[in-house]
Amino acid sequence: MKTALFLTLAVAAAAQEFCEQYGGTSSSGYSINNNLWGRDSGSGWQCSYLNSISSSGISWQTTWNWSGGQNSVKSYANSGRDLTKKHVSDISTIPTSVEWSYDRSDIRANVAYDLFTAADINHVTWSGDYELMIWLARYGDVQPIGSQIATVNVGGRAWELWNGWNGAMNVYSFVAPSPLNNFSGDIKDFWNLLVNNYGFPGSSQYLINLQFGTEPFTGGTATLWVGDWTASVQ
Repeated sequence: MKTALFLTLAVAAAAQEFCEQYGGTSSSGYSINNNLWGRDSGSGWQCSYLNSISSSGISWQTTWNWSGGQNSVKSYANSGRDLTKKHVSDISTIPTSVEWSYDRSDIRANVAYDLFTAADINHVTWSGDYELMIWLARYGDVQPIGSQIATVNVGGRAWELWNGWNGAMNVYSFVAPSPLNNFSGDIKDFWNLLVNNYGFPGSSQYLINLQFGTEPFTGGTATLWVGDWTASVQ
């Protein structure tokens, strides 16, 4: 009850509301995007709210209710980080931390980082040659693209490693066995594993996008609260 009350008060106090399909804003190197890219695969609604944004991080939340299209992602409300595009092999570290919570668990959704890379530095930033997802949580019977190919250790934690194709894009997904509501780590460690063990071409792939958010399939009304998210590419 306290969590639900806090979320209600936080929404009421939010500085900005975005209910349009791609509504959002950016400031100080961070952004928020409602990003209802898959809304036509079902029916429902979603609004995202910016609480605070500065060079030291972003706080936001999103509230949604989706039905239909059982196995189709409806949206990816997210916070993003500005970056200088570099080859993955030229990046030394991608430190990040996040604190988040959902107000219910009887939903079908994930909470995940999403990164794209491409050989063309001018590639559009909403897709790539490769996609790296880091699922900090999954609710219900949803699963990443492809199939599980291994269980690996990254950053001192066990992760399911999934791989498959989304059209012409090769997708690698690391899935936490149980929700990580407070996460701090180096995303470069995930790339290092893929370079060293799965042939990822880090010397020719530019990192072109870095985001954190949630992919709802069905359920709700549900609210994801992101108390603080920080990330940088060095």
